Amino acid sequence: MNNTWNRIIYKIWAPLYDRFFNAGPFLKARQSLFQDVSFNEGDQVLFVGVGTGADLEQIPRDKLDITAIDYSEEMLDQARKKFPHSQIKFLQMDAQHLYFESETFDYVMGSLILTVVPYGEKAFSEMARVAKRGGTILVFDKFAPEHKELSFLKKILRPIIRVLGTDIGISFESLSRKHKEDVILKEDRELAFNGMYRKITLIKK
Repeated sequence: MNNTWNRIIYKIWAPLYDRFFNAGPFLKARQSLFQDVSFNEGDQVLFVGVGTGADLEQIPRDKLDITAIDYSEEMLDQARKKFPHSQIKFLQMDAQHLYFESETFDYVMGSLILTVVPYGEKAFSEMARVAKRGGTILVFDKFAPEHKELSFLKKILRPIIRVLGTDIGISFESLSRKHKEDVILKEDRELAFNGMYRKITLIKK
């Protein structure tokens, strides 16, 4: 995967994305993502790889200061259409190179992004950098088990799925290893498809 290909593939995905990734098990997973999140009035919230804005539908938007970034302008356009009169700041930006000052946001959300960008470890590093000390980093994505080999079928499917814009062979531990001293793992919970999709909540020290 690379940024040029991602720009092309997500231009194609944009009008179809919600039919697949904001319905059925994915919708249920998104609904459970924020059930136990206690937002405070005025919290600075960053959505990294906001896509079509599916996660934005699940939070109290009016009480938060929300910034939402995505590399695909077409995906952002879909999100803007959903919230035409909101104060959400939609910005075209590479998740691997965020333009924000360090320790800016109370919450940093990365939904189905770390296994999409070419270098997920860079994207996670940026998410950790821009989170405030004591702030929350919330990850929702599909991850391979750290110490378990991929099944034969997944090995076959992996290069095909990569062409479609994502990777099923990456472990979260490999992406976040260099920051294990910087964050505290609060929760690692299975959300969908027999644990392939997980909710991971971390607190920045």
